[in-house]
Amino acid sequence: MNRDFLIPVGLSLKVALIAAVLAFLLAGLAAWRIADKKFRGKLLLETVFMLPMVLPPTVVGFLLLVIFGRRGFIGRAFEWLTGMPIVFTWGAAVLAAAVVAFPLAYQAAKAGFASIDRDLLEAGRSLGASEWKLLWLVEIPLAQRSLLTAFILAFARSLGEFGATLMLAGNIPGRTQTLPTAIYMAVESGDMTSAWLWAALMILISFILLAATNPRSE
Repeated sequence: MNRDFLIPVGLSLKVALIAAVLAFLLAGLAAWRIADKKFRGKLLLETVFMLPMVLPPTVVGFLLLVIFGRRGFIGRAFEWLTGMPIVFTWGAAVLAAAVVAFPLAYQAAKAGFASIDRDLLEAGRSLGASEWKLLWLVEIPLAQRSLLTAFILAFARSLGEFGATLMLAGNIPGRTQTLPTAIYMAVESGDMTSAWLWAALMILISFILLAATNPRSE
């Protein structure tokens, strides 16, 4: 395999891993704080959380471009502080992938935390355990299967992200070209060999990840 073939592979794995970590941490924290809580506005908040999953990826990418682009407030502030824009960088690809992966991670993490017996937590609180201590010693161990699923799903979704990434990060070979955009460009240019090899690699990785999320039979 030549270097041009491997570059999108390495970049995709790097982007997917960092995006999955970000999405997992944010989704896990959000799920932990509100999984069993009842408060005014919870339905609206969770609806906002799930929007990236149902919106077309190009719409998500457009909204991110408006917010983080060079004309957006956050984009201008970031460029003023660092001297470089967010858009058309591999960091923009991470941002786009993390946003679209967040809903899947949130749903899985929420299911895990919601399945924990509340009586166990109340017993821990009555013994003086702090919320953070309960999280590390009780909730994470009991929800570990769902949390692992949340991370794997976030990684798989990040790896396959195309539309939002193309809008925010572009398709710059060697800089922002991930596997999905590389496959698209290979098909456009008639390089079916590379397209098939990249597609086969993604299918293999996706198969392994999905297999890892399925509960093992006893």
